[in-house]
Amino acid sequence: MRLALVTDAWAPQVNGVVRTLATTVERLRARGTDVLLVTPDRFGSFPCPTYPEIRLALARPGAVARMIEDFGANAIHIATEGPLGLAARAHALRRRRPFTTSFHTRFPDYVAARFGLPLAWGWRYLRWFHGPSRSVLVATPSLAAELATHGLHQTRLWSRGVDLTQFRPGLAMPEAYQDLPRPILLSVGRVAVEKNLEAFLALDVPGSKVVVGDGPALAGLRARFPNAFFLGALSGEALARAYSGADLFVFPSRTDTFGLVLLEAMASGLPVAAFPVPGPIDVVGEGAGVLDHDLARAVIGALRIPRAAAIAHARRFSWDRAVGQFEAAIRDAFGALPAADPGVTPAAPSPAPAPLVSRT
Repeated sequence: MRLALVTDAWAPQVNGVVRTLATTVERLRARGTDVLLVTPDRFGSFPCPTYPEIRLALARPGAVARMIEDFGANAIHIATEGPLGLAARAHALRRRRPFTTSFHTRFPDYVAARFGLPLAWGWRYLRWFHGPSRSVLVATPSLAAELATHGLHQTRLWSRGVDLTQFRPGLAMPEAYQDLPRPILLSVGRVAVEKNLEAFLALDVPGSKVVVGDGPALAGLRARFPNAFFLGALSGEALARAYSGADLFVFPSRTDTFGLVLLEAMASGLPVAAFPVPGPIDVVGEGAGVLDHDLARAVIGALRIPRAAAIAHARRFSWDRAVGQFEAAIRDAFGALPAADPGVTPAAPSPAPAPLVSRT
């Protein structure tokens, strides 16, 4: 299989979408799939309004089309609904080529939170964008059901995994935790309005509140919640130690489609307190956390859960299984795929992304 994977989300962006795509591509290549990455780093770009660290590609549709055709792709997967996704979609429709898409981000919710636009406008765009797709890959059954209510019925499950060698219990405690009153309540992710961190930081519960991550809302939240501890973006072992040394993971977001940080936290031995919304409903198993519309009550209840229960639940999620789901969905959508043509020289792949930090 020669797969052209088109995404507006790529390094140096730091989020769960990038981590999911990078891990999937790495493992697909290990399985023998030739993958062309069409990513923003291959074009000129400009900063996304209100998200300056996210670069939007300045790519002519013809340039994207040439990359796909020169690569000799016999499968096209469009991961995002941005400029590159639009260019690839237009090319596929113009050439009457089938393609698949994936739904990673609650675009309508984010636009509503940032610009006050009606949710219906965002969903209208998503129905238009994903409507011609052979399959729309989604992370959870709840998300599939939600998309069906908006007229997108051709969904396939593409779950996620966790690296149990990196995220594990028993690591040395971060120095920043040494003098903090227990329990340590941790939240990891992008510090932005759509992550609803105020719901966590305003809780009247015992212990210390710690936030790991960076984003446009960081300065404002630091000023409003001086008793919380903001550690900024962490990566690698430092991030793993931040999880392992805490007592509970609090996930206040109501807009995530999955939440890789939930798996990382549970693998590190942290029970989860969250709202009962898509994402946590599918990811946090019974006995590994507490989901409640009263987040304070969820925190108190989750503190009683043994760390071993969270670890056992996280071990049910495998990247190998998730990548297998992706590969099966692609093959089913495109039918019998011919072997790679040895006479076709693949386009130069995008470089591997830099190590990721404090993912969402």
